[in-house]
Amino acid sequence: MTLDKFIIDKEDTVLLIVDIQDKLAAVMKEKDKVIKNNRHLVELAKMIGMPVMVTEQYPRGLGTTVPEIRGALPFYRPVEKMTFDCCGQPAFLEALKEHNKSSVVLTGMESHICVLQTCIGLLRGGINVHVVQDAICSRTEDNWKIGIEFMREAGAVVTCIRDSAVPAFKSGRHGGVQKDLAEDQMRRGAGSRGSDVRKYFPAPEY
Repeated sequence: MTLDKFIIDKEDTVLLIVDIQDKLAAVMKEKDKVIKNNRHLVELAKMIGMPVMVTEQYPRGLGTTVPEIRGALPFYRPVEKMTFDCCGQPAFLEALKEHNKSSVVLTGMESHICVLQTCIGLLRGGINVHVVQDAICSRTEDNWKIGIEFMREAGAVVTCIRDSAVPAFKSGRHGGVQKDLAEDQMRRGAGSRGSDVRKYFPAPEY
């Protein structure tokens, strides 16, 4: 078994956030944790130059991407879809092709429906998938677990927000994470109080 699929290379990876929309999020028990963790991932992606893609399932009925995430995005240009599998939407495939990446960090709602179907679609297309389990949810814990285990069995790498973030920074050719984070925190007004890098490496919430 090759170990390459376990490595996240920021130069060859896109962050994909699937269907974290107003009306869908409203019925999720874990919505606060998932929205918070997705926002952390967006902030990290912006810092290291990793592209971010966002999809919305039937936005006329389910609403748009929640404001907490929408406001953090480098730009808001969602791919609208009517299929559970993002790969079943030609506009999504075109956008993904433009990024020309071989790996996807996958998050969103719901674990056992759109996220699962998208994961399978990506894997079938030869894309390496890292599923961030604490940035994904379903209406019930059982459905969340089923989706996560199905994706693991299908060949995705199941990880958590901390494990997804750290490898993208740790490669020597990408520079020092502590230096990058400290400088960013200073720009945000930390000043003499120092840099709280834990903001970008939050303890996973379960």
